[in-house]
Order: sequence, then C-alpha cells, then structure tokens
Amino acid sequence: MILNETYKMNNGQRIPKVALGTWLIDDSKAANAVREAVKIGYRHIDTAQAYGNERGVGEGIRTCEVPREEIFVTSKVAAEHKSYDSATRSIDETLSKTGLDYIDMMIIHSPQPWSDVNQSQNRYFEGNREVWKALEDAVKAGKIKTIGVSNFLEEDLDNILKNYEIKPAVNQILAHISNTPFDLIDYCKRKNIVVEAYSPIGHGEILNNEKILKIAEKYGVTVPQICLKYDLQLGMVILPKTANPQHMESNAKLDFTISDEDMEFLKGLPRIEDYGKSKMFPVFGGKL
Repeated sequence: MILNETYKMNNGQRIPKVALGTWLIDDSKAANAVREAVKIGYRHIDTAQAYGNERGVGEGIRTCEVPREEIFVTSKVAAEHKSYDSATRSIDETLSKTGLDYIDMMIIHSPQPWSDVNQSQNRYFEGNREVWKALEDAVKAGKIKTIGVSNFLEEDLDNILKNYEIKPAVNQILAHISNTPFDLIDYCKRKNIVVEAYSPIGHGEILNNEKILKIAEKYGVTVPQICLKYDLQLGMVILPKTANPQHMESNAKLDFTISDEDMEFLKGLPRIEDYGKSKMFPVFGGKL
C-alpha cells in the first residue's frame, strides 16, 4: 500500500511518499480531516504557519489514537520571516499552537516573502541563511527532527548548500503534469535532496484536460490518480490536499504503473498557463 511506502532522506530519516495536504482547510475542520486521514492510513500530514490551521492539525494528531512517533508532521516557517529571531519565535509558536513536543520537519516556505514573489529580483540570500541557522538550532534543541525548503530555485539552494551545518532534506515545489520543472528536480536529486510536489493535481484546473482524461481512462483510474502516480513515478513525495475522506481514499489507490511511453507523453504536454479560478492563491498574496 502506497501509504506505507517511504523515501530515505539525506539525514537517515524516512518520509512517507504520500501526505495529506491541508492548505485551504479551515482550522475548525483541520482536526477532523487529520483524524479521517489517519484512520484511512495516512502517516504524513503537511501544514504551514501561513495556512492558519496549525492548531487544528495539532489537535488532530493528538487525538487520532495513533502513537505520535508513527505520524510525520511537516510545517513551514512563514515566508515573511527573514531573520534569525523572527524565525526562532515562529518555530516556538508552531510548537505551542500544535501542542506537539516536536515537529518532524520544518521548512522555509519561500525564499522570498510572498509580497515579493514574481515582483522582485531580491532572493533574500542573507535572510534565508539566518532562517536556516534558526532551523539548525531548533534541530539541535530537539524541537525539529528534519529541515528543508520550499519553492527554492537552484540559486536559492546553492546559497544554503554553501553555508550549512545541516543539509536541506527536501525541496517542496509546484510540480504536476504540464508544469514539471525537470531541471530543478534533477538538480535536487544530484544533491540528494528529496523533492515534494505540492498541488500535484494542478489546483484542480488539470481535471479539464482531455488528453490526461484519455490516459486515465486507459488505466481505468481517475485524472487525479494519474496525476498523483505521475509525480510518484518521477520519485517525488506527493501532497494532495482534501478534507473529503472519499477523496483521501481515492488518492491512496495508486496500485498501477504508467508505462514509459505514456510517461513521456505526459511529460511533453504543454504547460498550463491559466489556472482559472485558482490562479489567485490566498497564501501567496495573489502574486503567483
């Protein structure tokens, strides 16, 4: 069962290949979503300071009747934190909000504050080094087990890789059929950094793609299942987000293999340029 499968990270820790993404799940509904996911078999839950639901996710973890050590919890330092002190305070706030003794993985949500994404050439190299130092110190203090980054390009990763004590274990990026950054994925693999794919179903807009639908019909699966399997076969962790238990179950039914020929076809599909109603991302300040 895919929910039991893991990747080994560069620090020796193992990370489940499939996570429940919780972006846009309201804090009041997050605890129940987590409990339902754990009941189905999920053992990796992904949240963030910017999602505003860390309290609910923590409640779900604490009340799911599965031992804490069996669940891998990820959160993210908000993109606006670009100093050692503010990042350190935010990590402590995450622990307080979740009510957890430790976080399995904490990552920098973006190399730039959201207000600067696609608006500025400033990559905040110095600020990201400060945040990384705060994460390293949190690992040493036992607050976090693993640290990583999100939305980092090669230059952003190089900035950390030239100045680290603890190597980034993951890079969480937007990656789905019709928008797969192959060069960045290959770079991360060469550096022994696990790639996590967020929005693996293209913010839902990909459901309207007739070419992908035909591939899904060929395998007797849904378009979301094809999308998730595609990212898995590229060696990435997948983070499908849903509060619907039926969708959680469907997202975990991935016991099929996309042929090499069909993978090449999917890799070659033209990029989605318009995400429709999902093109304005609340967490990102509408800048992506």
